[in-house]
Amino acid sequence: MVDGELRVLYTSSMAPNDNPGVSTLFLQFSCRKLLDEYWPRLRSCVESLTTEQVWWRSNEASNSIGNILLHLNGNVRQWLVTSFSHSPDNRARSVEFSQREQIATATLVDQLDATLQEASAVLSRLTEADLVAPIEIQGYDMTGLAAVYHVVEHFGMHYGQIVYITKLLRGDDLGFYRQLDKTGRAR
Repeated sequence: MVDGELRVLYTSSMAPNDNPGVSTLFLQFSCRKLLDEYWPRLRSCVESLTTEQVWWRSNEASNSIGNILLHLNGNVRQWLVTSFSHSPDNRARSVEFSQREQIATATLVDQLDATLQEASAVLSRLTEADLVAPIEIQGYDMTGLAAVYHVVEHFGMHYGQIVYITKLLRGDDLGFYRQLDKTGRAR
C-alpha cells in the first residue's frame, strides 16, 4: 500500500482534482526528503560547528564532516545533475576523502546548496520515462529510478553520520524531533 501512503503525504498540497502518478509522487517525495528534511538539518549541524570541528576526525580511518560534505556534493552532482543532464562528469571521488586542508565551512555549505538546487531542478523535470530508462553511473547499469533512490538513501546515511558527529562534538540534543513530544509518539 505504498502508493496509498504516499498519496496521503502529499494530498494536502495538491489541488482537489490532481491525481499524480507514482512517478510524480516518488520524485516529489525524493526532492522533499533531500531539500526539506535532510538538507536544512544537516546545514544547521554544520553551521553550529567551528571550522576545526568540521574537519575533526576521530581517527584516520574515519572521515571528517568536511570530507563528507565534499563527498555528498560529488555524489549528488554525479548521480543526479550530470547523469540526467547528460553533461560531462568531472568527479574526482578519491579527492573527496583525501582532502586534509581545511576549506571554509561557508564554502562547503554554499557548494552543496548550489548542487542541491540543481538537483531539485533535475528532479522537477524528470518523467516516468526518465525513471525507467537505463542509465550508467560509475560503471553501474541501472534505471533512473535506482539512481534517484541511491542519492536519497546515500544522502540520508551521511546526514545521519553528520548528526551523530555533531551531537558527539556539541554534547546536546539538536531538537529535530521536538514536535513529537506533544504527540505521544516520543517519550
